Amino acid sequence: MRTGQTSTRPAYNQQRPRGEVLHHSDRGSQYASHDYQARLKKYGMKGSMSRKGNCYDNACIESFHSVLKKELIYLDKFKTREQARKCIFEYITCFYNRKRIHSSIGYFTPNQYERVYRPAV
Repeated sequence: MRTGQTSTRPAYNQQRPRGEVLHHSDRGSQYASHDYQARLKKYGMKGSMSRKGNCYDNACIESFHSVLKKELIYLDKFKTREQARKCIFEYITCFYNRKRIHSSIGYFTPNQYERVYRPAV
């Protein structure tokens, strides 16, 4: 399935994680597909899916999606999917990860927090 390839490959290529990596997702058919599961196996990642009917399993990503919509999606009208993809990519990589502080991680940006955490892994 193409969806699995396009969503995991860039993240894997950028991070090049070592050791066991847990990949958590909801129970969507794209994540349960044989192709997606094969891609996770190829990258040495262990798949983890939310429990059926348990909204708290994905609370973190749901919160992120809410912020993304409020801070970007609802404020602009995209003419093409490509334009939307580029804007979302820039928002995440240039603003959200580099400049936006998060109370849940000690008022660090995600990039700052990762630099503190990663050496310990």
